[in-house]
Amino acid sequence: MLTALKLFLIFIHTFICSIFAMIFSIIDRSHTLYFKLSKYFSGGVLWLSGIKLDITGLENLDKKKTYVFVSNHSSQYDIVVLQKTIPNRMAIIFKKELAKIPFFGWQLVMGPYVMIDRQNYEKALKSIDEAKLKMQKQNISITVFAEGTRSETGEIQPFKRGAFRLATQVSYPIIPTTIVGSNKIMQKGTFKIKKGTIKVHFDKPIETGDNVTRQQEIELMNRVREIIVQNHK
Repeated sequence: MLTALKLFLIFIHTFICSIFAMIFSIIDRSHTLYFKLSKYFSGGVLWLSGIKLDITGLENLDKKKTYVFVSNHSSQYDIVVLQKTIPNRMAIIFKKELAKIPFFGWQLVMGPYVMIDRQNYEKALKSIDEAKLKMQKQNISITVFAEGTRSETGEIQPFKRGAFRLATQVSYPIIPTTIVGSNKIMQKGTFKIKKGTIKVHFDKPIETGDNVTRQQEIELMNRVREIIVQNHK
């Protein structure tokens, strides 16, 4: 009964915020209002769910800089957790399936976020180009869930190269971002919400350069994954 009430309140909160997000996306092309609303939305979802945050590593971030945040992914809550905790102007690369969700998905498409089709290589490359333009022209940091999908067990899965291709093309630093405990709040395949604390750690920036070879890109990917694995323990 309690979970049903939480889900109902979260639905209402999401519906109202999504309406405003679509309006803000139309009237404010700088996305300033959208980013402010995302903080309110994510904070509301976490509060209604009874979730607390334990954040470390904020001293490694400069609000005025643009980064590629590379994170692990094991829960639907990971998006709102990063919306709430990342202080920079930030957009998430999200899978196209989310765009089909009424109101919530629509506002993702209308807002600064970047939709990716994981099944279509050419379209995925176009999404990377779109993310690159947002970073270069709008000073928007990009967040990528490097595993490509949620981990059912919470264990770190193999990474995909998209985030690292993006980072090396724009030469912006990567922030290895580790989320711990979100899979215990709501496990994949269920809607049961458990109270708890989610830990988020932002590691030190890793500089990237241009003219990177495929092998160097893979080495960068493995380095970032190892940092996240170690922080996840």
